[in-house]
Amino acid sequence: MARTRAVREKDIIDKILDVVEVKGLSREEVLGQSGLLKQLTGRLLNKILEAELERTFGPKHLGYEKNSNAGDNSGDSRNGYSEKTVKT
Repeated sequence: MARTRAVREKDIIDKILDVVEVKGLSREEVLGQSGLLKQLTGRLLNKILEAELERTFGPKHLGYEKNSNAGDNSGDSRNGYSEKTVKT
């Protein structure tokens, strides 16, 4: 089972890496303040957090779907998001 999971994860990562063109990128473009690694890490974390919120506080918790106006001014409504800084 563990071997199958590791192979599946490697396949997913390989597919992602196959579409990323890194030839010719400088160290700064890959590892710098606004580099590829930082952007990928940020977007991946955001996607994971959004999925967790949806799973934990989805329609069953709030009683309505994401982007619905049904919860406006209810005191328990989705109210967007704000930027956060995550140190890794």
